Amino acid sequence: MTLSSKLSDPRLFRQYAYVDGKWTHGEGGREEAVFDPATGEALGHIPWLEAHQITAAVDAAETAFVHWRALRADERCERLLAWYDLLQAHREDLATLMTLEQGKPLPDARGEVEYGASFVRWFAEEGKRTFGETIPSHIPNAALGTIKEPVGIAALITPWNFPLAMITRKAAAAMAAGCTVIVKPAGETPFSALALAELAERAGIPAGVFNVVLGEPAEVSKILCAEDRVKALSFTGSTRVGRLLLEQCANTVKRVSLELGGNAPFIVGPDMDPREAAFAAVAAKFQTAGQDCLAADRILVHESIHDEFVEHFAERMAALTVGNGLESEIDLGPLIHRQAVEKAAAIVDDAISKGATLVAGDQSQAPGENFFMPVLLTDVTHDMKIWHEESFAPVAGITAYADDDQVIEMANDTEYGLAAYIYTHDIRRIWKIMRALEFGMVSVNSVKMTGPPVPFGGVKHSGLGREGGVTGIDEYLETKYYCLGALGSVSGS
Repeated sequence: MTLSSKLSDPRLFRQYAYVDGKWTHGEGGREEAVFDPATGEALGHIPWLEAHQITAAVDAAETAFVHWRALRADERCERLLAWYDLLQAHREDLATLMTLEQGKPLPDARGEVEYGASFVRWFAEEGKRTFGETIPSHIPNAALGTIKEPVGIAALITPWNFPLAMITRKAAAAMAAGCTVIVKPAGETPFSALALAELAERAGIPAGVFNVVLGEPAEVSKILCAEDRVKALSFTGSTRVGRLLLEQCANTVKRVSLELGGNAPFIVGPDMDPREAAFAAVAAKFQTAGQDCLAADRILVHESIHDEFVEHFAERMAALTVGNGLESEIDLGPLIHRQAVEKAAAIVDDAISKGATLVAGDQSQAPGENFFMPVLLTDVTHDMKIWHEESFAPVAGITAYADDDQVIEMANDTEYGLAAYIYTHDIRRIWKIMRALEFGMVSVNSVKMTGPPVPFGGVKHSGLGREGGVTGIDEYLETKYYCLGALGSVSGS
């Protein structure tokens, strides 16, 4: 059975790039197979574009920018809302496509479609609120103020763990601002991006405004970073790659926004119900099979409730079901590929060799070669890989702490600074720890923290800029100052 036969609308499955409103083949004969991580079966193939085809996408975006920026904000809003309606109407097909190429359980994929569509609606409306300001003049007979203008072409490089929402969160903001975009999706999950292009075309978004290019990641990013006509670059992915892209953008002085790695602490205070906190920690750790930059990587539990917390965590973790995301009642799907499984195993082996205790995690129960059964480690210390590295796997490490000052120091002991969780009912403790944490986002007594109104982003090596919220559109806008002097006035008088 082919992938397209599993969709109500087979046209949503595309095996081409999308440039200037046209479905585009590669010209060099290079292509890449895309696999279902749950079964290992090939889902289809995508072309790798040649360098001049990537440049052609820039040409198309440049041409389209002239018209797109000239539209009124409400006209751009109407087209984006039409795109939003189509995303909602085709939610089931989009979720199926995502589960097949990424592996996440179908209910999670449906949730991502809803989440991704919500950014399109948010920024469609936010584009009508890109206000300038009036500045009280210090210059006689002059009016001063600012207006907001689109930066130009935006290149968007997106990851495989959220193959739809990471595109819409960037593209909707850029397009609402009046920019045109060139999307480079992850090679593991291109079909969600191409389905977005198909629906954008149906929504009446003009040719050249939304482009999807495919190819070898280093080649494509090098071209886009070196291209002076590309005025902004937004990237979600690893800190290592983010550093490289920042260097490559330096020569063209681009606007760069980066959403990079995370190593989230999950802090549990001594006043918490151990069972309640443990169940929340399981949800925070194992979302997207741990392949999430918001995943709780270091679980820090007050020593007075540590043992009871571990018991409840192990109980809840044991109830998680692992399998093909298309099957019913699955909690964790596969990891994205075999290399991710090998990395997860290496992190567990490293921790055990340095004194960690393996509480649970029998890998002989894995239903396939790309699956990794949830692991629980205790006695985790700062010299282990699991402490310092973003595991991007269903591996949970628990460490006891003695007091608030110690847990603040432990939590901040990382180069990353994306998200952190605090579970306690003591308002004094909440305020003290929240203010002291060196993270861009802190969630208190809640696993869910994201959404369209939220300024998503981190500090330290977790990135630059914010996505979502009222500030998300600013990544794609320039502030232009104006001074309107009265005709006939003398300068400086």
